[in-house]
Amino acid sequence: MKRSSKKPKVGFYNMFWLFIFGCICGWVFEVIFSLLVHGEFINHSALVIGPFNICYGICACALTFLLYRFKDKGNIRLFFISFFIGSALEYIMSWGMELVVGFPAWDYSDMFLNINGRVCLVMSVLWGFLGIIWIKNIYPYIEKFINKMNKDLGHKLMIMLIVFLIFDLGLTISAVIRAKECEKGIEASNSYERFLDKTFNKDYLYNMFNNSWSD
Repeated sequence: MKRSSKKPKVGFYNMFWLFIFGCICGWVFEVIFSLLVHGEFINHSALVIGPFNICYGICACALTFLLYRFKDKGNIRLFFISFFIGSALEYIMSWGMELVVGFPAWDYSDMFLNINGRVCLVMSVLWGFLGIIWIKNIYPYIEKFINKMNKDLGHKLMIMLIVFLIFDLGLTISAVIRAKECEKGIEASNSYERFLDKTFNKDYLYNMFNNSWSD
């Protein structure tokens, strides 16, 4: 009997599309969760344009690469591996985001057994279950879809998306910096800053970053 591969395809093309699917799936999950639990729409995107929750995109790639070899093993093993991987990634990304924009998009300080408000037991348990669902029930279909995509079209779309994401990231950083200036009472000095004040202002960012904007 031929053994199944113990590693997913890790070429840049495959991992990029896995990252994009992870971003979008994570955004959808967070939006639905917010609607059900809080009864309100929260954007949960890390970028000002588009449904791109970068944290989930990164986790999708990391979980796939690290869990794939165990996908046919017991759920208990998958749960604990995903529990620790997801927790570690969430802590690192929270810390990294605070370094870049000055605040994390989540704060678990009021949650039971949290570490510096960056991770907590409830979310770590959720990561454990999410890893099982992802590697067994979601990733296989995404992998098939990526492999069936027209490669020429896929590469062209990938390049376009990379350019767009770089632009979107720059716009997001600019919006955060400008919103911080507005908090200090600094008036807009050009049309670009006035555009940011009107379109991607603090209210927009406040919703997008899970209401965790630091006052």
